[in-house]
Amino acid sequence: MGEIKRMGRLYVVGTPIGNLGDLTPRAAEAFRTADAVCCEDTRVTSKLLAHLDISRPLVRCDENVIATRAPQLVERMLAGETIAFASDAGMPSVSDPGQVLVDAAREAGVDVEVVPGPSACVTALVASGIPCEHFFFEGFLPRKHGERVRRLRELAAIPGALLFYESPHRIEATLVAIAEVFPARCVALCRELTKLHEEVLRDRAPELLETVRARGELRGEMVVVVAPPTADELASRTSIPVDACETDPDEALRGDIREALAAGEPASAIAKRLSQRYSRRKREVYDLVLELQDA
Repeated sequence: MGEIKRMGRLYVVGTPIGNLGDLTPRAAEAFRTADAVCCEDTRVTSKLLAHLDISRPLVRCDENVIATRAPQLVERMLAGETIAFASDAGMPSVSDPGQVLVDAAREAGVDVEVVPGPSACVTALVASGIPCEHFFFEGFLPRKHGERVRRLRELAAIPGALLFYESPHRIEATLVAIAEVFPARCVALCRELTKLHEEVLRDRAPELLETVRARGELRGEMVVVVAPPTADELASRTSIPVDACETDPDEALRGDIREALAAGEPASAIAKRLSQRYSRRKREVYDLVLELQDA
């Protein structure tokens, strides 16, 4: 009888969001076991592996290339290799391109094992002091002010805290939109989480905006936590405009995809952003992007 070849697997590995002391022994073992490590930025992950005294081949899998490399990686796993995927920080697939590889592996029947680790959104939610019995993670808001405000208004009726990721150069613009839509809500800006200069700024949205403007440039990746709506606010939003009922969500999605393609945005980035906005599977949106791209 011929030798039975064993299928490999995919490790999805959570990594520290700032403090290397948060790396788990299980995460280190997953890296040691892997035949190769996929990552967003090879420079970031090479430093992490060096800290662990581990040497493994690195494969860049950021949002620009992961869709094209996923089939080859799946073939390697089907042939018996073990692949580990790590984001630059935090849990892969959470506002992250790793979901493309996870989907491809599962569709091919490859075992996917998640190695839990730190998560910036959950860490910020707890650090914010804002009630967190219920919460909704949005990821990054749209780049344009009008689209950003429209999306915030769509989220206004969610009966829980709202969480957003943001970068230093866009934080003021995001707080402008939040103050416009939620002027009475408490907002927490959490930055440099788990690092030496961790900071949580908390105030009503307009006041927090003024504080950030007065502080000037802020550094580090950020998470914005918006308090849940009050009962009165929810009651005022119970009526749904007629035109909102008549809107075809698929056509609205197609319109946003066409606009993004015209602007030159990469297909994988479009799928990531719009799958969050429309609460659709990233793979489904990505297939639609390719369909419209070829049309």
